[in-house]
Amino acid sequence: MHPSPAPPSLTTTHPPQPPKMITGIHHINLVVPASSFPAATAFYGTTLGLTAVPVPQLQRDSLLWFNVGASGQQVHIAQGKAEDFAAPSSRHVCFKVESAALLVRLKEQVWRHFEAGGEGAPREADRPGEGSSGAQGVEYPMRFFARDYAGNRLEFSL
Repeated sequence: MHPSPAPPSLTTTHPPQPPKMITGIHHINLVVPASSFPAATAFYGTTLGLTAVPVPQLQRDSLLWFNVGASGQQVHIAQGKAEDFAAPSSRHVCFKVESAALLVRLKEQVWRHFEAGGEGAPREADRPGEGSSGAQGVEYPMRFFARDYAGNRLEFSL
């Protein structure tokens, strides 16, 4: 009697996997109305607590850069065109926050800036003590959303 051949799933070899070339995100780029860099600095620097860093000499009038902690990741702010702000979009960036307590604190800071208004105030913000304006469900961690003064949708999550 001859042994039965092994099922195909046990004898199939998989091609070698290519090396992992993408190791993280270096920066994201958001657009804001021209000449609104002071508002961007008020929101991204003061309200969110990101650290402004120098931009290349030739771009200093057209870009702002902010470090995201010590991660090496950055938020770049560029001047957009009127059509960039024509209608709200669901496209967004999600910022990871270190702890639930800091997420609650940041939500309160964003809300205070929203309520107070002024330079760089967000257009929309989830109210502290209430749920997220995003989809709800057990699959989603604790999070909240806001729109910066230029209408960029931002998510903050654990």
